[in-house]
Amino acid sequence: MTRICEAKFCLHSIAARGHILGRALEGYQSNHNVVYSSKVHCVWTPKYLRSVLVGLIAIRCEQIMRQVAAKYQAEILALDIMPDHVHVLVEVDPQFGIHRLVKILKGVWSHSLRQEFRTLKSRLPTLGTNRYFVSTAGGAPLAGIQP
Repeated sequence: MTRICEAKFCLHSIAARGHILGRALEGYQSNHNVVYSSKVHCVWTPKYLRSVLVGLIAIRCEQIMRQVAAKYQAEILALDIMPDHVHVLVEVDPQFGIHRLVKILKGVWSHSLRQEFRTLKSRLPTLGTNRYFVSTAGGAPLAGIQP
């Protein structure tokens, strides 16, 4: 029982120190409860893998994604828009959730682009799909985690 209490106390002190130092620790973000470095790589495609993300559509796609990410306090670290898919490296608050951010990004992205570029409506019944790929990027070194 003592070991569990010691572990809880240790985690509590690390969290408290992290919160106080959260802004000073390079590479970490902080909200009121969590100090985090939660970077994820996401990839998704337009419906049927159609090569529609070119020219002005690609430029507008990037603008929309950056606006939406900023609205939800997520930071896009890298963004690559290919004609038939999108790669984004984003840092998102783990309490908000990557699944929620991706759903919002894809929804706003699809709706806005189809409203602004009528040619997309004629080429595709819908711009987005429910599928996407997510992979975490980086992590804490084991030496920093072990007691």
